[in-house]
Amino acid sequence: MSATAATTTEAQQHTGMPVPQHVAIIMDGNGRWAQRRGLPRAAGHQAGSRVVRPIVETCAQRGVQALTLYSFSSENWSRPADEVAAIMLLLQEHLRNELPMMLANGIRFRRLGRREGMPAEALHMLDETERATAHGRGMHLVLALNYGARAEITDAVRDIANKVRQGELDPAAITEATISDHLGTAGLPDPDLLIRTAGQWRVSNFLLWQISYAEMHVTETLWPDFNLQDLDRAFRDFAGRQRTFGGLKAK
Repeated sequence: MSATAATTTEAQQHTGMPVPQHVAIIMDGNGRWAQRRGLPRAAGHQAGSRVVRPIVETCAQRGVQALTLYSFSSENWSRPADEVAAIMLLLQEHLRNELPMMLANGIRFRRLGRREGMPAEALHMLDETERATAHGRGMHLVLALNYGARAEITDAVRDIANKVRQGELDPAAITEATISDHLGTAGLPDPDLLIRTAGQWRVSNFLLWQISYAEMHVTETLWPDFNLQDLDRAFRDFAGRQRTFGGLKAK
């Protein structure tokens, strides 16, 4: 079943519960998973990468419009060089192997994060994947790499300031939508469900602007052990929330 054939309405009828439009996941716990097994941390990242395909395919088939995965933060460069190198090689391998799946499901791939500092080979593979999937009509798959929300907001403010300086934008006309349109997620709905694995209750500089009203689901499960049952629990949790967006519950 392709993402183009699975609308949100159909998915809701199938599962009997509302489906989030945009799911964001902080994929945490790869290192701890490996350490508990006496394995190098790179083995945890390898195991975690194998979880991605079933989660992506299931979200696409259920009518999720966008799925954003926090893969490598701008702070992660401080990790040991061999671990970082392994992650970058794994990224390229993963993109190469998963492109057929993305094309089969009509998935549109997007990179989120600064280009500066990324290895040239990885950037080339990311760019090629974006081009190859650009005409997809299904779910957006967003990979946050070399990403930090504060940097993203800073870059957006800088772009807006340049437009004001050049006379392209009136400061009085700047709205929240203006800022959203200058973020890396422009054109996508804001996440309404944020999932974090490995039990940590923090957002770790991830989509700070976009998750203002996201429902948060935290599971103790480490990312390499996260499965479709865990995803179902997150979706059921989301379906049971009363979303008032700062207002009062309707009587």
